Amino acid sequence: MRIAVVGTGYVGLVAGTCFAESGNNVICIDVDQEKIDKLRDGIVPIYEPGLEELLRRNVHDGRLSFTTDYAEGIDRAQVVFIAVGTPPGEDGSADLKYVLSAAKSIAEHMSDYTVIVDKSTVPVGTARKVAEVVAANTEHDFHVVSNPEFLKEGAAIDDFLKPDRVVIGSGSQRAAEIMDELYAPFVRTGKPIIHMDVESAELTKYAANAMLATRISFMNEIANICERVGANIDHVRKGIGTDERIGSRFLFAGCGYGGSCFPKDVKALARTAAESGYEFRILDAVESVNEAQKRVLYEYVTEHFGKDLTGRHFAVWGLAFKPNTDDMREAPSIVLIEALLGAGATITACDPEAIDEARAHHLGDRIAYEENPMKALADADALIVVTEWNEFRRPDFEAVRDALKQPVIFDGRNIYSRKVLERLGFTYRNIGN
Repeated sequence: MRIAVVGTGYVGLVAGTCFAESGNNVICIDVDQEKIDKLRDGIVPIYEPGLEELLRRNVHDGRLSFTTDYAEGIDRAQVVFIAVGTPPGEDGSADLKYVLSAAKSIAEHMSDYTVIVDKSTVPVGTARKVAEVVAANTEHDFHVVSNPEFLKEGAAIDDFLKPDRVVIGSGSQRAAEIMDELYAPFVRTGKPIIHMDVESAELTKYAANAMLATRISFMNEIANICERVGANIDHVRKGIGTDERIGSRFLFAGCGYGGSCFPKDVKALARTAAESGYEFRILDAVESVNEAQKRVLYEYVTEHFGKDLTGRHFAVWGLAFKPNTDDMREAPSIVLIEALLGAGATITACDPEAIDEARAHHLGDRIAYEENPMKALADADALIVVTEWNEFRRPDFEAVRDALKQPVIFDGRNIYSRKVLERLGFTYRNIGN
């Protein structure tokens, strides 16, 4: 099948590459010439395990190509995916200017019947707006489909190639059958393709992410209670996670969620609710709890060292909002580091993938960076763990103790054993225990 993908960000690159891997002829379109040139050379601008190797193989085999020319990209394409950014506005609503601009360009270059697919995370009503823009700029027949992505950063390739489910929102049998054919290679094990109306599909992605964000904030609230009453959040997590009605996923307490999806989608769903005349009180609380949770590690530090941190130096392990990505959007590390700097501290941060991102877009040269976790400990008064990278899970704790000025660890992801660390002489503070 001939496929075009508009947008070479996280979703567009993963989708385009995986569709090419399943034998389709895919061309990805982006307005950024420098990015397109790098992609043609096999250079991927984001870190996602397995993506670069898959992309290079499909470029080499001729199934995947890149262009800035809509005429080249859209011509003869049977299915065109819109995978451009939908950044949040000041009121939390999704900004659709890039989506609607892409829709107009697609319409101007269509040459036959085309299925146009909203792959970006977009609010209810977007497919209708896209259809209006396309209809105003082409005489060719088309249908607009909503096909939300459910990709976890760090596991996106597996998520796409082996999905839990595929959601397709369409009012057209013809378009639905084309989408079924396209996704058939990915659901051979029996995972469902779920067909529904467009509005329900648009809402499904927001509802899924909002539910997961709610579970995280709920467990962080329980963790904060555990600290006050002498309970252990890990014991509580296991106790409720074995209940089949609840399950064990997304029950880990920590220093808050971040990334490109949860914060943005929670805000966007709350805004959608408000625009329909409904106050989504639970989501307001979810967001509020998460913002407060991002400051918990800073509060632990000031409880131990005092509010004036002048002359104190800290090692921070983890900058990305989660492991296996270089994404720092809405990352708890940013809130922590900004607060520590504001209190007079200095910082050396370590992260396997996000150092360049931190230096270029978030923290600049206001902190020091070190690729080696142990070297980052030099002259530090304490270690603060923010991201649970595998590299940080099993350090030589005796070497850590010897490297630190004081044997103090603040663990924002509960990856260490209190019993082990206290036996080695550490002061150890984690979330909810």
